[in-house]
Amino acid sequence: MKDKLLVYSLSDIDKAVSFLKQVLISKRVLAITGSLGAGKTTLVSHLLKALGVQDPITSPTFSYVNTYNIIDGKKIHHFDLYRIGSVEEFMSSGFDEYLYDPEAIVLIEWPEVITDKLPKGTARIELDYDSIDRRKINLRD
Repeated sequence: MKDKLLVYSLSDIDKAVSFLKQVLISKRVLAITGSLGAGKTTLVSHLLKALGVQDPITSPTFSYVNTYNIIDGKKIHHFDLYRIGSVEEFMSSGFDEYLYDPEAIVLIEWPEVITDKLPKGTARIELDYDSIDRRKINLRD
């Protein structure tokens, strides 16, 4: 897979969600980077709904990870590592086990602290501002 770029606005976020769903056909882990306020959590929330999450969706900013069950019996682990201090803290919490769950989709916001621990084949999604009301997704493979 080559690098791909998509530009979208909040009013057409479904286009971005479809883009990420296509990535999930061949990738199980998405590492999502971007500046504060770029819309990572908003994008992930829309993606979770599109994947069939029926439960209320909340940001795991303080719990680090939320796990959701979806209709086909799979799990989705949604991480927000903004507040995690080190890779050692991540590992000692046992979170590395989530990364290697072959039956789960893993979505990681702020993955920079654990870059060296990401599974081979992780899709790296860079979210950035294109303009005040538009964002761009750059898929790095």
